[in-house]
Amino acid sequence: MIDYKVGERVHIVINPSIHSGMPHRRYHGKTGVVIGKRGRCYIVSVMLGDREKVLFVRPEHLRPAEKPVVTAQSTSSGETRS
Repeated sequence: MIDYKVGERVHIVINPSIHSGMPHRRYHGKTGVVIGKRGRCYIVSVMLGDREKVLFVRPEHLRPAEKPVVTAQSTSSGETRS
């Protein structure tokens, strides 16, 4: 399992073979930010419409989100590197 740190962005991808710590199916495919840890679960903040939801999700249902690298030159030309 991957150890996530506070502030990291994660994707919620439900693993149906593990039922404990599984979020509701409406959060599948959403991206959130880790805001803490409680036991084995991570506390993830997710935007759902105009509301911010706080979920307790086991790491089996999380994947790290790729962050594009933005540099000073790329912002002026409108490009991003990954």
